[in-house]
Amino acid sequence: MLLGGASSRMGSDKANLAHAGIEMATYGARLLSSLFTEVLLGGGRAPEAAPGVRVPDAAGAARAPLAGLVTALSAASTERILVLATDLPLMTPDVLLGLVAWPGADAVVPRTADGPQPLCALYRKEAVLGVARAQLEAGAFSMRGVLEKLETVYLSPEEMERLDPAGTAFLNVNTPEDWERAVEHLGGAR
Repeated sequence: MLLGGASSRMGSDKANLAHAGIEMATYGARLLSSLFTEVLLGGGRAPEAAPGVRVPDAAGAARAPLAGLVTALSAASTERILVLATDLPLMTPDVLLGLVAWPGADAVVPRTADGPQPLCALYRKEAVLGVARAQLEAGAFSMRGVLEKLETVYLSPEEMERLDPAGTAFLNVNTPEDWERAVEHLGGAR
């Protein structure tokens, strides 16, 4: 799970935003640990209740999703790694398991009506790590730039609708207004 990031639009650490006493990062880590045996919490500060192995970003690493991806891939013990950003509080097991079940490619990335979702995607460690490191070293922080250099399968919005019929799994929380919308979907009360 990717925890890092500056959270500049939110104004506070998104990983620690809580609904019903559960921080977003704890929710995501619990979801992942209910499905997978290895959960890595990369970058940022994981709440104490979040299950998983804490893996800090390298000293001096850029605070960018691509740096978090490199951290996660470097620490993972498996060849295929499912990456989930902490700011997707409505993510579901169906979406995650659907990604993992997809036939092999260097990257399996959902595409919603809002475009590609590279921060909830499946990556092949060996193929992706070198490309991602080279991008970081070149000062290019675009996740899409990495995907363009890989064998990437994009799941269509129609395929994603089958995995996420409510259409809420990719509600990304970047601003206080986004958080309010997510809380409404979660049942309103904090």
